[in-house]
Amino acid sequence: MTKEFEPLLQRYLDGGISAEEMKVLNSALEADGALRREFVDLLDLDASLGAMARQRETDEDRELVRPDFRAGWKGFVALAASVVVAAVFLWAWQGGSTQSFALVEESTGAKGPAIGLHLKGERIELAEGTVKLRTRPGAELVIEAPAAFRFESPHRLRLEQGRLAADVPPPATGFTVVTPDGEAVDLGTRFGIDVTDRGQSEIHVFEGEVVAHPSGPGDPTSLRGGEAYAMRGIEGGGRELRNAAFIEGDEMSALRAALEAGQRPRAIAATAALRRDAALIALLDFEDGKPDSGVYRSVQGRWPGSRALEFVEAGDHLALDLGGGRDWPQLTLAAWVRLDRLGAPYQSLFHTDGWSGDLPGQVHWMINGDATMRFALRDNLLAPGSDEAFGHPDSRTPVLAERGRWVHLAVTYDADAGVVRFFLNGRFDKETRLALAHPARLGPARIGNWDQQDRKLSGRVDELVLIGRTLADSEIAELFEAGKPYLPSE
Repeated sequence: MTKEFEPLLQRYLDGGISAEEMKVLNSALEADGALRREFVDLLDLDASLGAMARQRETDEDRELVRPDFRAGWKGFVALAASVVVAAVFLWAWQGGSTQSFALVEESTGAKGPAIGLHLKGERIELAEGTVKLRTRPGAELVIEAPAAFRFESPHRLRLEQGRLAADVPPPATGFTVVTPDGEAVDLGTRFGIDVTDRGQSEIHVFEGEVVAHPSGPGDPTSLRGGEAYAMRGIEGGGRELRNAAFIEGDEMSALRAALEAGQRPRAIAATAALRRDAALIALLDFEDGKPDSGVYRSVQGRWPGSRALEFVEAGDHLALDLGGGRDWPQLTLAAWVRLDRLGAPYQSLFHTDGWSGDLPGQVHWMINGDATMRFALRDNLLAPGSDEAFGHPDSRTPVLAERGRWVHLAVTYDADAGVVRFFLNGRFDKETRLALAHPARLGPARIGNWDQQDRKLSGRVDELVLIGRTLADSEIAELFEAGKPYLPSE
């Protein structure tokens, strides 16, 4: 390590580095891999010293002597070799036992740390909801339940489980997230980390750069904006970016406003009303354990503590059997969906099994590669003059939000009238007329991965509704207004 960076690193640890100095350090870290490795070792040393300081019994009246930083970096390392002296040093540097590593700035429906709580290294379990934290150097962290974590220093967080989104400004560069299968070291960026209940972690870089250090086989990997990486062993390596899988700070305000305005009770009441609808075929809210069979993750839904199903990999799906094998002349499908990305030509929202000429009317509801909806029924024909290019009714407006958001999707079908109507967030989007319209045929079906080729959903489904009648435009608008998790409406 060259002498010119020693004072910058010392001021970084002391929390007194300026924005201009941080730019110089950032540039050096980007250009010099050896310096980056030394920087990571430095943060590890800082975390170890912090752990020793927390374990040491302190005396508030003890006279403490701060070390002389002018001795240089070698002097600091020599000082660190002494457990007793190092513990006293870190205790003094952190301002005594009352100094916190991070502050809880915001909370949305969280049963966990309260707003204003200073975190000093205690283990936190978040059963539901979302919290926003700010570290002492200024990193903003949003953690979504279910989660378990603790700070080891202002620069280092151990995430045992949960979903974390980080926005790290220059003074906090080097912030490190430790997971059960590795470490992610920030080099000035926005990124997300997802740790499953099995201890498997993925890093998703939205902007900037992060260095991934797997704990098992594999060398450190540098990730830049738009890239993702899974830590674990032979399952590790590159992944497709899922930036919408993470709640960030700007989304929390709208979520909190909806809760404070009593939006969740209205959603519960709207769901109860749907269950009383005589034409209801199925309402899947995923709250009562695992429905039917499949491969998926049970994660938090759009409300704190609620459940949703998440599909990510090619084989992820939910298998179900709805509609009793009957034909339905009228049908409405609606769902709350949070799409991570569009990695395949089609995203399967609801597909009945098969696509056989012997079974006209089989239902395939999907998201196209251009992020519009499609509602395809086997052997149906578009009316002359229709503008759809691929022979099936398509919506007009893309449904994939620019950043992660829940959206409400709905489609109504009337075989007798030969009409398909699409709705996005309660608003009518497009109508398509058909020259030939068979009754909808339901039965065995899948959500998520319908086949191994091109029908793969990546994201969460919070609530799926099938009704054997066409809901009016006003009913769909009311369904959205009652169930939306954001205020003001987005």
